[in-house]
Amino acid sequence: MKRFSNQEAGFNIWQTSYHDHIIRNDANYRRIWEYTDTNPAKWREDCYYKDGNEQMAKQKEEKTNVMRVLEQKNIPCTPHVYDPEAGLDGVSVAKQLGQDPACVFKTLVARGASGGLYVFGIPVEDSLDLKKAARAVGEKSVAMLPQRELLPLTGYVHGGCSPVGMKKQYPTVFDETAEIIDTIMVSAGKIGFQVELSPAALIELVGASTADLTVDG
Repeated sequence: MKRFSNQEAGFNIWQTSYHDHIIRNDANYRRIWEYTDTNPAKWREDCYYKDGNEQMAKQKEEKTNVMRVLEQKNIPCTPHVYDPEAGLDGVSVAKQLGQDPACVFKTLVARGASGGLYVFGIPVEDSLDLKKAARAVGEKSVAMLPQRELLPLTGYVHGGCSPVGMKKQYPTVFDETAEIIDTIMVSAGKIGFQVELSPAALIELVGASTADLTVDG
């Protein structure tokens, strides 16, 4: 069944390392039902429960380069840890952390027609308007930087790109809504980590400006 359904779909739709089981009779059904019902209650007895808790505790204690930069500059910030497996996109991260998506900003890097690189920060629910972005930095046009170029040029990977602590400080523009929110949350420079701080402090730190950057509607 798995092989044929995978061939039909064109990709592997089944979770790896697990198997399906056909319920053949009432006794079989009761056994599986009992396992499903009682298994969560036994989770704390599992060896992986302790390992998972210890790993989460270590993550909360870990400091990323972004956190160290903010600490060196005496900029107060609140670190947050999230589970990448629960969703790596900004909206999923905001939901997991119980944050308003309007206050969680994603960091995008683009290249202008002149060849220069620019950093844009916009709310995770919004899309970057490339024409507005170009006007904001005085370029005829801008295009998103190919993902393969992100690490060598910024020092960050996709999903963990922060406006703070890049290999080089590129001209940076935040969406104008950053000026009307109490706190802003951006990547801490590593997948699974975010930092929350004052928008004004962040803008001053990276020498950013603000402008209308998002697609209308």
